[in-house]
Amino acid sequence: MVATPEKIQSSVHATSSESKVAVLLMGYGEVESYADFANYNEQALNLLTAKFAPVPTWVYPPLAKLLAVFDHHEWSHQHDHFISPHNAIFERQRAGIERHLQERWGERVKVFKAFNFCKPFLPEQVLAEIKAEGFDKILIYPLLVVDSIFTSGIAVEQVNKALAQLSDANSHWVTGVRYIPSFYNEPAYINLMATLVERKIQTDLAVAHLPSQIGIVLMNHGCPHKAKGFTSGIDESQALYEQVRSHLIDRYPLISVGWLNHQTPLIEWTQPNAELAARNLIDLGATAIVFMPIGFATENHETLLDVNHIIAALRRRAPHVTYVQMECVNDHPDFLQMAAAWADPQIAALLSEQALSVNPALAKVTASQGTVSHSHDHGHFHSHDHPHA
Repeated sequence: MVATPEKIQSSVHATSSESKVAVLLMGYGEVESYADFANYNEQALNLLTAKFAPVPTWVYPPLAKLLAVFDHHEWSHQHDHFISPHNAIFERQRAGIERHLQERWGERVKVFKAFNFCKPFLPEQVLAEIKAEGFDKILIYPLLVVDSIFTSGIAVEQVNKALAQLSDANSHWVTGVRYIPSFYNEPAYINLMATLVERKIQTDLAVAHLPSQIGIVLMNHGCPHKAKGFTSGIDESQALYEQVRSHLIDRYPLISVGWLNHQTPLIEWTQPNAELAARNLIDLGATAIVFMPIGFATENHETLLDVNHIIAALRRRAPHVTYVQMECVNDHPDFLQMAAAWADPQIAALLSEQALSVNPALAKVTASQGTVSHSHDHGHFHSHDHPHA
């Protein structure tokens, strides 16, 4: 039985009527002023690159400034003063998801946006606002990239740091926390990805290309194979690709995953990258290539500029092929509705479960005492050699 929003809402206990849930929608954010490139890059290096690249931290500030020079050249000169639409799209996603949630929960729920790398929406800034507005429960909801704890985990990392700074002495103001890690296996999202590709083919390509001649590159967020012990998202992203592919393969046999990798030296990245994937499909007879980002929910410079570079290189190599660059799901109405629906069970749980009572001061006490002991019920016999049923 599937619980409807009405049933979920009616199940919330009256005792939690004073609680309010802040949905913290999190994305990378992208610079809108070229002067911010160096600061953006330094934060990205610290939060992302540090988890897989063998680069000492003292290198980050000068490296960030060097990368800013290349970014400025690419965005300003190569792409005619490009300004990323990411932040504006993310705001539309935030507003749309909030609209759906407030239709069900009223003002007890509010959606806040936070950007990993961009002021004035850094998590520490937004959480201070959440606290000031009287919200006591938080749903952490990474939205930009559809993969694992490696990418969305930096959202938790930043939230934890901010909460440590904002905690009160003996009683934490946060009385409940929930988390939505990914939606790579959500049937509604998978169906929407396949449907968007099918519609694009019908409107743009079907009249001039046989189905067997239409290559589809389903683009995922690139992942390093080794990331200092962190799970990097390869399994989730690969599973997403396989499920979208299964919806399309019977009609369109030329389909490949295409990873949008960061070309970091000394790092082994997922393959094939998006350009190589397209070249392989062209070698198999594709006369048209569709690039569809399935591993990104929000448009950003990777899905725009990087794919633009890839298509330019392919055109030089195979000018006879038609290339179609599709958008991310962005603020598609169906996506906003399903993204809000994924939050419903977590909001219901936050509003109905007993409030947490956390004393931050006790963390130092338990840490100083070493390993927390656990007791056994000695009235029961425990065998560690029992066979599996």
